[in-house]
Amino acid sequence: MAEENEYDSEPNDEGEIEKRPGKLSDYPPAPYKNDEQAKASNNGALPPDLSLMVKARHGGCNYVFSVLTGYPEEPPAGVEVAPGLHFNPYFPGTGIAMARALYDGLVEYEDGTPASTSQMAKDVVEFLNWSAEPEMEERKKMGAKVIVITSVLVALSIWVKRYKWSPVKTRKLVYNPPVGRPTGRH
Repeated sequence: MAEENEYDSEPNDEGEIEKRPGKLSDYPPAPYKNDEQAKASNNGALPPDLSLMVKARHGGCNYVFSVLTGYPEEPPAGVEVAPGLHFNPYFPGTGIAMARALYDGLVEYEDGTPASTSQMAKDVVEFLNWSAEPEMEERKKMGAKVIVITSVLVALSIWVKRYKWSPVKTRKLVYNPPVGRPTGRH
């Protein structure tokens, strides 16, 4: 998917910027050329940056999953939804401009997994979670290495401390006052 797009590379020796195929670490290209085009395509509202949506919302992955799967067929009795909005009990105010986007059987998985709304929402949430922190796996691996190395160093320092300080700590100090000398008191 990333290789389908071309990105500017570093300037060559003549200062010209060449195009290169995309890498997994590249940001996806913007779907709109500018903010005005984005607003015109989205009922006058600027679409949010979804790459940080999981981190930006209270409840994170659970919130996004609930919003994606929380569209009932009909709003409950007595609830009025403003024109242009759709009822979703998980969205603050229960009126959301985004229509239901996921339906059963919308995509076809290569491994034969049933394409339920819940499965597709889970996949979207996992992707958004990854896009919020693509370096998380590398950071966790580095954290594990740090913990292992720190544990070895702590164990080594405890052993060295016991080895070096054992003669000092096990030494018995005895004070023997001098014999036969006057103490200076009468």
